[in-house]
Amino acid sequence: MNLFDILGPVMVGPSSSHTAGAVRIGRIARRLLGEDTPARAEIGLSGSFAATGHGHGTDRALVAGLLGMQPSDERIAVSFDIAQREGMDYSFSRATLPGEHPNTARLTLTGRSGKTLTIVASSLGGGRIMVVEMNGLRANFSGDLPTLIVQNRDQPGHVSEVTSMLAHKGVNIATMQLYRDYPGGNAVMIIETDKAVPPEGIAWLERSEGITRVTFVDAEKAR
Repeated sequence: MNLFDILGPVMVGPSSSHTAGAVRIGRIARRLLGEDTPARAEIGLSGSFAATGHGHGTDRALVAGLLGMQPSDERIAVSFDIAQREGMDYSFSRATLPGEHPNTARLTLTGRSGKTLTIVASSLGGGRIMVVEMNGLRANFSGDLPTLIVQNRDQPGHVSEVTSMLAHKGVNIATMQLYRDYPGGNAVMIIETDKAVPPEGIAWLERSEGITRVTFVDAEKAR
């Protein structure tokens, strides 16, 4: 346990779960999309996010995170106005996400390049978050460590390709998770590492047959 776990994040209130955590969900969604401010964000709120989120500023916090703000940013309260100025269209709805944490949101983003992303993420308290689904496949990562996400066809050899590249680049694996929708279908590797993955390693993976998308997000430095 560290001091952050005891005292909580440096943040604009009122709630670490509904405000700081929501900002971090928006921030990691933006980073996973791999672009600056998205063109469009469709945000579904579940559980207590839906029931009390407006009063706690969850909606403004999510939009603030998508704009790249930190939980301590005093502009969170006016994030809707800033999104309008920056040309980000957004909408909110209630989402039914059975089995997920009460403070959970589904974000479907469209980038200015046309790239799309859908994630489901939960705010666990104290500003901590967990991404539990990405583009329809299960996930389990927080963004606190450098994270390499490889989406691929479920075929033999892809895990070896990825781990061999990391070994060649001197990148140590902290955690590794594998998910697939069905044998031979879509699969994803989520690998948390001890340091950043070099751009040339990512580019090599992107050229590999059967790998459909590679995303790398460096560690969230400030919470």
